Amino acid sequence: MATIDAQDLRKRIGRFRVLIVGRANAGKTTILQKVCNTTDQPEIYDAKGNKIDADIVKSSIKRGNHNITNEMIFKSNPIFVFHDSCGFEAGSEDEFENMKKFISERAHATKLQERIHAIWYCIPMDEPCRTFQRSEEKFFLECDTGRVPVVAIFTKFEALRPFAYGEIKNELKGVSTEERSKRIAERVEELFTKTGVCDRLCNPENRARPKSYVRLQSKCFRSTSPMSKITLATVLDMNKQNTNCDALLESTTLALDDEELRLCLVSTQESNMELCIKCAIT
Repeated sequence: MATIDAQDLRKRIGRFRVLIVGRANAGKTTILQKVCNTTDQPEIYDAKGNKIDADIVKSSIKRGNHNITNEMIFKSNPIFVFHDSCGFEAGSEDEFENMKKFISERAHATKLQERIHAIWYCIPMDEPCRTFQRSEEKFFLECDTGRVPVVAIFTKFEALRPFAYGEIKNELKGVSTEERSKRIAERVEELFTKTGVCDRLCNPENRARPKSYVRLQSKCFRSTSPMSKITLATVLDMNKQNTNCDALLESTTLALDDEELRLCLVSTQESNMELCIKCAIT
């Protein structure tokens, strides 16, 4: 691995291209800002590389018009280029078909630099009874993602804790703080399993299936759900300024089948020694 030059890889691959998918208020913008270590908004370019005024883009989205081929780039980390699926989640069939076409074309593009290299699908957990809606069902049943890895991101995971507490609060009277936290965490896992979201993501009829799963939450309680048999990485408070998305980047890197893409992504995270070691071993 040491013989492969990172700069040469970037010249051949270009930027690392990610499609981010999810409903409004799923936390997509926050995730992208954390990945790129910034609080700024991205610059937006059309498919030909022409810069677009952000106000014009927002106005178009409000009118129901969104161009998924537009590229979002943060000055703080221009190695990444992001595409936003914004539109189809609200129920627009035309937007969904446009997204399907975009994914199919970019997943199978001949040139590596033109492909999408990863898909991040954000599923908010603040409504446990509505975690997997029609938009998620259509995406995973119908979209041809080819070899592009899909990473399912469970955002706002801490929202399950009030529900868990409400169900067992009478059982918590008189117990120690440690025991209280343990029981709430256990009930959170039970609630998460009851949503059935992991089972539906792993439906054998799905055309697309996640290769990795990540939790983003504001409290630190790392755990594995024994019932779903899925290990979920945990990220700390997304509202704190110094929080990063190392767990998401690690999951994405390890989900990549293409060694050159993996090395390219690792090279952007040289300060993450743990990730570099894992990828050297894998």
